[in-house]
Amino acid sequence: MKIIAYLKPTCGWSMGVRAIMKKYQLEYEDRDIINDASQYEEMVTKSGQPLSPCVEIDGHMLADVSGEEVENYMLSNGLVSPSQDAPDAPTNAPCTDEEHEAMRSKTIRFF
Repeated sequence: MKIIAYLKPTCGWSMGVRAIMKKYQLEYEDRDIINDASQYEEMVTKSGQPLSPCVEIDGHMLADVSGEEVENYMLSNGLVSPSQDAPDAPTNAPCTDEEHEAMRSKTIRFF
């Protein structure tokens, strides 16, 4: 399975996607859409919209999704088997105020 995840370095939603990838021990490309304008542009072009995270699985784009939604997609399409392992981060949570402040002060914005 080829997985490309367009994520922010620190973000509740992005951390949820990473937690699902780790829970199922999936290899994936983690593309930084905050500090790399070309990755952000590619995500927008492929997904047709500007919101993240976006996760492309074998050519199918899941746009503006949570880790929980990615997990549900993979389970319902038989791409992974159910796991009782707990994820290491919330899979359906927004950024905290602290994360927003960190992004505001440390990252380069392209949008």
